[in-house]
Amino acid sequence: MQSPFYALRRGAALLVASFMVLTVAPVSLGSAQVHHFPDGRPWNARADSGPDAEVDGWFYQLGITGIRVKLDDEHPTDLIVGHVFSDGPAEGRVRVGDHIVGAGGTRFEVPHQNDYGMDVFGAAGPVSEFAAALEAATDGSAKAALRLTVERNGREVAVKIPLGRVQGKAARFSETFPFDCPRTESLRSSLLESVAKSQRPDGSFGNPVHNTFAPLALLASGDKKYRSAVEKCARFHGRHTTPENDAQLVNWRYMSAAIVLSEWYLATQDKWVLRELQEIYDFLISTQYMSLDQVSERVKESHPDSYPTDAEQQRGGWGHNPGFEGYGPIAMLTGQGALAFALMKRCGIEVDEARHRAAYDFLERGTGKTGYLWYGDEAASETDWADMGRTGASGLAHALSPFPGHQSTALRHATMIGENPDSFPDTHGSPLMGMGYTAAAAFRHEPSFRRLMTANRWWFVLADCGDGTFHYQPNRDNAGYGADSRAAATAVVAFILSLPDAELFIAK
Repeated sequence: MQSPFYALRRGAALLVASFMVLTVAPVSLGSAQVHHFPDGRPWNARADSGPDAEVDGWFYQLGITGIRVKLDDEHPTDLIVGHVFSDGPAEGRVRVGDHIVGAGGTRFEVPHQNDYGMDVFGAAGPVSEFAAALEAATDGSAKAALRLTVERNGREVAVKIPLGRVQGKAARFSETFPFDCPRTESLRSSLLESVAKSQRPDGSFGNPVHNTFAPLALLASGDKKYRSAVEKCARFHGRHTTPENDAQLVNWRYMSAAIVLSEWYLATQDKWVLRELQEIYDFLISTQYMSLDQVSERVKESHPDSYPTDAEQQRGGWGHNPGFEGYGPIAMLTGQGALAFALMKRCGIEVDEARHRAAYDFLERGTGKTGYLWYGDEAASETDWADMGRTGASGLAHALSPFPGHQSTALRHATMIGENPDSFPDTHGSPLMGMGYTAAAAFRHEPSFRRLMTANRWWFVLADCGDGTFHYQPNRDNAGYGADSRAAATAVVAFILSLPDAELFIAK
């Protein structure tokens, strides 16, 4: 069943041509997405485990070259090498401390900016210029190589990086990326294998980001060899969700469980899931904020500016923990809550209509005229925008709403994402979770999804580690970075690249 406003026509050459000419969103000049700080953030963050534990900081992956770099305000057109992997093609050719000042025979000319906001989202400058040169160099031949201009110890050095042995089955993304794209298919296959191998003995993949997008990616593939892994994760969710739970940040876990278990049930009709979904539903009903009686008096001291002044303020939403704690409900979780209710209803769970509508009302109060969803239930501006993760979560929730009239809101959200795609990898809180929801919401409107993916093609080129994993690239927030810098990125990218053929209800 396709959404009413989504019709995928991957074979239409005319559509592709018109898209390439008319709908590619411009990337603002002179920008780089990483907002770095005088105290060394994000470059001084470390991964405690996984393949990046050897890296001395949180740096940009430069795609299959095996080079990691950081940005510097004193050298705004340079990529400063922070690490070179010993098994990568740049080993022995590029050194830590080198300044990469050009690629593909052209020197970098556009300086990066160091800030966060509409005017500096995206990657124009040395980051995107390197990505373009790298993709141009991956021509599919065994002799493929990337030529770099490097400044080393006061001297300019020409460096040649061989790429033939790591570029994969397809040299570069097709013009229709991610549709009808051999490299997408090759990447997805290796990513899914990496995701499956990352599963823990108890069925978990890690935190709520991993435990949402890893099983959804495997299920989306339609490959039966991954069914046991998805079921194992579904049963993990079932064991770790009960009608009562006072753990910290608990609502994130329950949203993940609701969405994954619902998709598993809709795909398999596995009866044991219904009992688990009912328990999750009962918990979410108890944690949804609906009344001033749920507000702790401690909030007046800890978060006085957030204390609600009337019964409607923040009503219908979910925050990190049950009821109203700290600064109260937020849009990112409320979007997931509305989506969870919509999915559970399709599974046969009896969902309280008033509660469900209250969640949508919360989201509507926080949505501006452009379709952008702000942090809470109040639109801070009618024209400004930032990261799109919560807009994506709300877009999916509205697209799957059982109530009439919500498809138009879903389209507003999707269109907003497509028209302003540059913040895609830089979402507040958990950027990778934001990327997953943003892409899934945009996917329901073909032109918006194509704009989003085309504008961020540079990110997919550079985050690819060449070994079946993707790197969590640095950005304004580091939620989820540290334990393993690749597991979540690999799962989310596998999910996104599976959307065109996804056997998921949220992608239909």
